[in-house]
Amino acid sequence: MKVSCLQENLAKGLGIVGRAVSPRSTAPIFGHVLLATDEGRLRLAATNSELGINCWIGARVEEEGAIAVPARTLIDLVNAFPPDQVHLEAVVRTMTLNLRCGRSEANIKGLDAEDFPIVPVREGEGGVQVNATTLRTAIAQVAFAAATDEARPILTGVLTQFKEGQMTLAAADGYRLSVRHAPLAEPTGEPISVIVPARSMVELGRICTDQEEPVFATVTPDSNRIIFQLKDIVLSSSLVPGAFPDYRQIIPRDHTTRTVVSTADLLKACRTAQIFARDGQGIVQFHIHPGSELEPGRVVVSATSVETGDDVTQLDATIVGEPVEIAFNVKFMIEVLSVIGCPQVALETTSTSSPGVLRPVGEEDFIHVAMPMHIGR
Repeated sequence: MKVSCLQENLAKGLGIVGRAVSPRSTAPIFGHVLLATDEGRLRLAATNSELGINCWIGARVEEEGAIAVPARTLIDLVNAFPPDQVHLEAVVRTMTLNLRCGRSEANIKGLDAEDFPIVPVREGEGGVQVNATTLRTAIAQVAFAAATDEARPILTGVLTQFKEGQMTLAAADGYRLSVRHAPLAEPTGEPISVIVPARSMVELGRICTDQEEPVFATVTPDSNRIIFQLKDIVLSSSLVPGAFPDYRQIIPRDHTTRTVVSTADLLKACRTAQIFARDGQGIVQFHIHPGSELEPGRVVVSATSVETGDDVTQLDATIVGEPVEIAFNVKFMIEVLSVIGCPQVALETTSTSSPGVLRPVGEEDFIHVAMPMHIGR
């Protein structure tokens, strides 16, 4: 293999595929990146068996070939190079990758490309077409709610459905639930319902940041993996086996109080409360007081720490219903308020011990359910 490419492009490509590298795997090959020529371009690939990423960058190919080299060494080296042409040559006899850029030259010991695991790509046409911006936003609003505890593997994934011209993403960890619906540009054909590891979805959302073209999603014929095709990137992920809980049963059907408040003001109040709440159980209390003819409704956000003190913030709000006091995990509230793009958010509550529901005002496609925390008296 003998190719040359811009240092900027190589560094960017390595930054994308490097997220799939597994540095602590017992199999050394999972700590490597594959470099291979592919129809006049340079293909970079990495996988940790759960997640696999292919990325193609523009290059001048003089000789075809491929080699796998340690990812961390290659990434650090390329990032240290000046912004110039990088010349790469794989020496098969010594299984070494020679790199030259400006006045710098290095040699990295590699492995035979034949030993590198196959990183799946999309075969043929077809697949569900999804707007990249919509997909990125939906992932941001849902993936954070997935469980990180492997005790219930099914909850570490994001339910991903394409059905009747609509995409639905849902995630829950037993304490909260996030659901996002979004219309698709084209009919979906056969319905798709799979559970994708939240880690894979987060990486997909990150990759979609600079994507303008649609993303195509397909499930492999053996139903073991899902493949997302971007412009110059293909991300494939294993699927979580099992049945996702029926999230619709978790969403309360009614409420006794609806509080509409500024999203930015409530987020700021929660961040202030976190300064004191983090010393305890992370409890932030919401005291909801409906208004009257003489004064507007109020939401009092407070947190108390035995060691450091307390904090109280009052916010104006439009409140319909009964007064209520309810407490939530402040970290969870900050996470969901941070991904609500609307100026106002509605909090629907029933009682101190019933789940609260947050909805962006003016948007019907997103809903978040938060379980309350017990307040010791």
